Amino acid sequence: GLTQDVHVLPLDYEIEYICRGNRVIVGPNVRKCLPNGTWTDLTQRSKKKLYIGALFPMSGGWPGGQACLPSAQMALDLVNKRTDILPEYELELIHYDSMCDPGEATKLLYDLLYTEPIKIVLMPGCSSVSTLVAEAARMWNLIVLSYGSSSPALSNRQRFPTFFRTHPSATLHNPTRVQLFQKWKWTKIATIQQTTEVFTSTLDDLEARTKEAGIEISVRQSFLTDPAPAVKNLKRQDARIIVGLFYETEARKVFCEVYKEKLYGKKYVWFLIGWYADNWFKIKDPSINCTVEQMTEAVEGHVTTEIVMLNPETVRGASNLTSQEFLNQLMSKLGGKNPEETGGFQEAPLAYDAVWALALALNKTVGPLKAKGRRLEDFNYNNQDITAEIYRALNTSSFEGVSGHVVFDAQGSRMAWTLIEQLQGGSYKKIGYFDSTKGNLSWYGNDRWIGPDPPADQTVVIEEFRFLSQKLFVSVSVFAGLGILLGIVCLTFNIYNSNVRYIQNSQPYLNNMTAVGCMMALAAVFPLGLDGHHVHRKQFPVVCQFRLWLLGLGFSLAYGSMFTKIWWVHTVFTKKDDKKEKRKHLEPWKLYATVGVLLVIDVLSLMIWQIVDPLHITVEGREAPKGDLDVLIQPLLEHCSSDKMNTWLGVVYGYKGLLLLLGIFLAYETKSISTEKINDHRAVGMAIYNVSVLCMITAPVTMILSSQQDASFAFASLAIVFSVYITLVVLFVPKMRRLITRGEWQSDTQETVKTQGSSTNNNDEEKSRQLERENKELQKIIQEVQDQLCYTVGIGSVMVYSRVRISYVIQ
Repeated sequence: GLTQDVHVLPLDYEIEYICRGNRVIVGPNVRKCLPNGTWTDLTQRSKKKLYIGALFPMSGGWPGGQACLPSAQMALDLVNKRTDILPEYELELIHYDSMCDPGEATKLLYDLLYTEPIKIVLMPGCSSVSTLVAEAARMWNLIVLSYGSSSPALSNRQRFPTFFRTHPSATLHNPTRVQLFQKWKWTKIATIQQTTEVFTSTLDDLEARTKEAGIEISVRQSFLTDPAPAVKNLKRQDARIIVGLFYETEARKVFCEVYKEKLYGKKYVWFLIGWYADNWFKIKDPSINCTVEQMTEAVEGHVTTEIVMLNPETVRGASNLTSQEFLNQLMSKLGGKNPEETGGFQEAPLAYDAVWALALALNKTVGPLKAKGRRLEDFNYNNQDITAEIYRALNTSSFEGVSGHVVFDAQGSRMAWTLIEQLQGGSYKKIGYFDSTKGNLSWYGNDRWIGPDPPADQTVVIEEFRFLSQKLFVSVSVFAGLGILLGIVCLTFNIYNSNVRYIQNSQPYLNNMTAVGCMMALAAVFPLGLDGHHVHRKQFPVVCQFRLWLLGLGFSLAYGSMFTKIWWVHTVFTKKDDKKEKRKHLEPWKLYATVGVLLVIDVLSLMIWQIVDPLHITVEGREAPKGDLDVLIQPLLEHCSSDKMNTWLGVVYGYKGLLLLLGIFLAYETKSISTEKINDHRAVGMAIYNVSVLCMITAPVTMILSSQQDASFAFASLAIVFSVYITLVVLFVPKMRRLITRGEWQSDTQETVKTQGSSTNNNDEEKSRQLERENKELQKIIQEVQDQLCYTVGIGSVMVYSRVRISYVIQ
């Protein structure tokens, strides 16, 4: 009903409506034509309201609502003024403070859902809260659009089917981190995280990516409220490249402990999340006891990876604002608050674009819903059709926002760039960025930070073989060589005088075995001192075999022959008289057979050992600091070992140990016995004492000192040398002295004298045995008399009678 001249004009021209009569312009804005021919002022036609239920954390681990709420309200005001976006609707925000606490959020979500009016969309912030809201929202057919949630777990479409977010997933940091690790040639990193789902899932993703890239996460620490133990463990395990995943409030606690443990400086690189406030480490926090200066010192040089949340280009997007114009308006909205002390200031563009993404998506659904005979205001919690339309509209969103190009991936997460910054001199400086869509890593000019080069990812270890001291080896070898000469002298002496009666009565063949065994044991000293300095590693197993066989067979011959002597003496002279008489005639072949049995046991056990589990060379390494703390000298020691070395040593030491203990017992039991058949058994007992004590001390000590090549060799070799010297001297030197001083050398005349002397000795020995038997008989008679005294009435007279009787018996 308007009279107007209509012409087709270019878009930059305006159409003028002429007021004639009482007419009305109908549309989103209403104007009436007055009788005087003028239009009334612009009046707003009544709009239908669509309600958004929002949770903004104004405090807690991430107080992002402090800046995100004003930003969202700015977007709502602008959207509601636009005539081309939802012209018949007005968006209204109903919001609460979730304090970034899932428990508090549960209560608030209940209020949002069960309190009128109906909310068409939910907008939570903070990952732990968004997880709760998004998991419950599908039961009410609600779309969830988050402006500040980075948990990778939220990318699970099966668990969160209606969830979208303008904040990229925290896993978007991980490709950037891996690229940096590879750029600076780091293959070993450590992590410390706050135990929340967002950081745990982020770290799981990082671990998978680093493993694929050949990078090892050597240390993984976590904490709930107190990071002190975790930081100490990082220090203890020599962590150098550390990825920290925690909220801003916990970051201050962590770096206060970092300062105390001195886990900062040129040797360390910390990777942190970039969405903290720029001066987060300067904010006074009553939960820590570190000064601002200490915190500043501890955080210097750390690297942050931050999602690009503000469009770096001067582009007017859907809101017709550039990013800088948005910041100016936001600062005005905040009333002059310091951005660095305002939580969520960096995420504010994401909240702004979240409202725009929602408004554009709702606007896109008006047409399809109208075609189905539905409207947005018809939405309720049982209506799946409207939810499906909103989902499709959001899923296909693509527009320029103040945070950059807004587009969602298949999991509903925002795609974005990652900015790389480093704290240098107390302020963050851009060093590069990573394009996750293309996988490109770019740098702002110079890619270097404080210092000339990136630090090492671990202590630089220099391997250095440790060899035996040559002076010690030569010295011990001289003693061993002299001992072998002494053994040859003793053996020659024993063989040459084997027909001398005194030598014959000492069982010279057993003494010969002792001398040979001692020389074999001394010969084992030489391969014990051989190492990589003398022998190539390929020939080292042969040296190991020589050590084992010479020492094993030498012990069996030397100790076995002495043990056989002492065992025979004990067997003969500690048995009952009837059995003793049967065994008093010594049969030498039995002694030799006993030594043979011990020798065969050793040979068989060593053969089985070498066939089943042969000896081979092993290298033992121990780290010790030297000079610069970044460099450690790792001493490498070559050992003879086998796969089940401890088992075999346990068997051998157990068997030999029993023989030694039994030898000590037999020597003690026979110390007062005198026999002509083995006239040197007391000397043998003394040798057994010395050998047993030295062996029992040496075996465990050498195992303890195995990592100290000089001490281990000295202890083992000197024990062998001393044992052999003592054995040879105790067994052979008295014989030499007797033959030299008494002139009992082999001759017919001397043999007669020896025979007579031996007969006299035999008679004396027989008399001694007769006296022993008589003494035992007297002791039996005395015991019988004492037993009868108990039954005698006259104690006094019986005592007299017993004394007379005893004296009579003795006479």
